[in-house]
Amino acid sequence: MHFLKWLYPGMKFKRWLLLFSAGVILVSLGLAIVFNYKYIGVVEEAIFRLFYLTTGNYYYAVTTVAGITIVVLGIGIMLAATQQIIKSVISVLVPEGSDKLVEIIFEKRKLNRGPAIAVIGGGTGLSVLLRGIKSITSNITAIVTVGDDGGSSGRLRKDFGIIPPGDLRNCLVALADTEPLMEKLFQHRFGGSGELAGHSFGNLFIAAMTEIVGDVELALKESSKVLAVRGQVLPSSTEPILLVAEMTDGTLVHGESQIPLSGKKIKKVSISPENVMPVKGAIEAIREADACILGPGSLYTSVIPNLLVNGVGDMLRESDAVKIYICNVMTQPGETDGYSASDHIKAIIDHAGPGCIDMVVVNVQEVAPELREFYAQRGAHPVVPDIDIIEALGVKVVKANLISETNLVRHDPARLSRTIMSMVYDLKINSDRMRLLDYYIMAESIKKLKD
Repeated sequence: MHFLKWLYPGMKFKRWLLLFSAGVILVSLGLAIVFNYKYIGVVEEAIFRLFYLTTGNYYYAVTTVAGITIVVLGIGIMLAATQQIIKSVISVLVPEGSDKLVEIIFEKRKLNRGPAIAVIGGGTGLSVLLRGIKSITSNITAIVTVGDDGGSSGRLRKDFGIIPPGDLRNCLVALADTEPLMEKLFQHRFGGSGELAGHSFGNLFIAAMTEIVGDVELALKESSKVLAVRGQVLPSSTEPILLVAEMTDGTLVHGESQIPLSGKKIKKVSISPENVMPVKGAIEAIREADACILGPGSLYTSVIPNLLVNGVGDMLRESDAVKIYICNVMTQPGETDGYSASDHIKAIIDHAGPGCIDMVVVNVQEVAPELREFYAQRGAHPVVPDIDIIEALGVKVVKANLISETNLVRHDPARLSRTIMSMVYDLKINSDRMRLLDYYIMAESIKKLKD
């Protein structure tokens, strides 16, 4: 009975449906004339009297041409009616037009067949990577740290007892396929000196959604619908954690926001409470991924805390996915001062165990002298790609030019995503070849046994 709704007044559908029906009738009539002209009665007689001049062959030729003409006319009418029906539907479902429809079809069909990628981290580095990857695959799961205790996120965490929404918001916006105005809205921070001052609208939105639905995972899922997110964003745990850093002098610093301010060198970090439960979807994403990517982002306060959540590091080591670490371009004052690329990798292995990194992507592009000086004044320097030491750790190195040409030294989303996805596809092709080789060797072995 739902089909009858197409016949309601104002649907702008009935006229084109009737036109399509007329085209079908004409095609049927034309085919009858071409293939069954001796049995069409009145039509045959009329055509015979009009065109029959000398022989039956001439009569047959004329009726055939007339039938084909009618068929062509009918098909033309059917195509025109179909085009108008499609336009009528598109104008309602996709007001932006057919170009937007093409993008939707591309996303649903092409991007959904892309490799499954699990990205683990937090901060601005993670969102930069997600912006690039979402144009290649929509099978993305961002697993985000929940240790932030500063700024708007820290205040909401303290006031409502929820996990900090800041990094989650950045990832949602990075994966969003929505209007620029909506993105600006979610990233907007309130000014002034009132209670809302400093709060991000997106953080407040996620906090409100969490209170409404009663669950942060469901809140993120519903927020993803609002922003038309490609992939999914998940916290590593639904329990707020406190990050604790042990310094080389034995002192302890509590809180992510306080660690870079200590002015001391970090020995290791831990989380409190220690046995927080992971999000089930995050564990499944790591297990089913074609590639697991760590970083880019703050080493001790964004990347490593996720691996300390109960079960995340274990699943990462056990996963068949290729594990890729994206090394930072610059050192971070108060956190990785003087660190080379191998120092970053050693820190991750020390916290998560061997087998958590298979490959590392390091930047080999030179930083412009003026930018070097600008960052040096703030205590940051380019990370040295000490390739020999990295390879001695059993980690394969992929060198690339990854810096964006701006007034800041950051990873370029397009370059970074192309590098990562080319690695994933190459590994997949090589894996398929090795699988075929294994099958061939097995078949030959069985054949020899039979012989």
